Amino acid sequence: MDRKPTGEMELQVIARIHSAFPTKFGIPRQSGLVEELSAQVLFEASFRNAVAVRGLELFCHLWLLWQFSGALRDNWSATVRPPRLGGNTRIGVFATRSPFRPNPIGLSCVRLERVELTADRGPVLHILGADLMDGTPIYDIKPYIPYADCRPEASEGYTAQTRQYHLELCCPPQLWEKVPPQHRQALRGVLEQDPRPSYQQDPERVYGMEFAGLEVRFSVEENRLTVREILPGKGN
Repeated sequence: MDRKPTGEMELQVIARIHSAFPTKFGIPRQSGLVEELSAQVLFEASFRNAVAVRGLELFCHLWLLWQFSGALRDNWSATVRPPRLGGNTRIGVFATRSPFRPNPIGLSCVRLERVELTADRGPVLHILGADLMDGTPIYDIKPYIPYADCRPEASEGYTAQTRQYHLELCCPPQLWEKVPPQHRQALRGVLEQDPRPSYQQDPERVYGMEFAGLEVRFSVEENRLTVREILPGKGN
């Protein structure tokens, strides 16, 4: 990390994530909403040092500090439209977790499943519940400390009205069989969270989402999501 004369610093990418989402469409809006989503944190070559993660296995959750690499812009707005408020209500950007910020930095709490020490890739962190696109650059990793980080009495603000939002999933068995068993629970959780932009409510529209090497096509009417097709992804 280089420090400039003014005291500012340039962040270095220490790792990248490997996840089931090649694009940002369909990614859960918060970490931990779909606990079954598995991913791996792979360190960049200069940070593949087993000593650097010594003791990390003692913690069950981690904080990831990362870049919204799929939502980069040259400018920013003081207000944004949170999707779960219908995309019509403007809220101050610092009162949201929108990716369109002055500094496009994200913060996610994930479950640490295990730390794997490999000969060719160095330490590999196997995590659950991540809300990151495949290849997302990670700037820092910190342990989640319950007594300091957990605040059960904290107010939820405008997010309280959307906390329990779920769709009913309808998928013909012959289509569901196309999903590898190890990905079925994670895909179910993603679809039940409603991957659509909240301002799109056309029941006739068919959406396409890439997930774990598949293209999942679906439509939504009222509170029911119906899977229409499951095809090999574009990379297959």
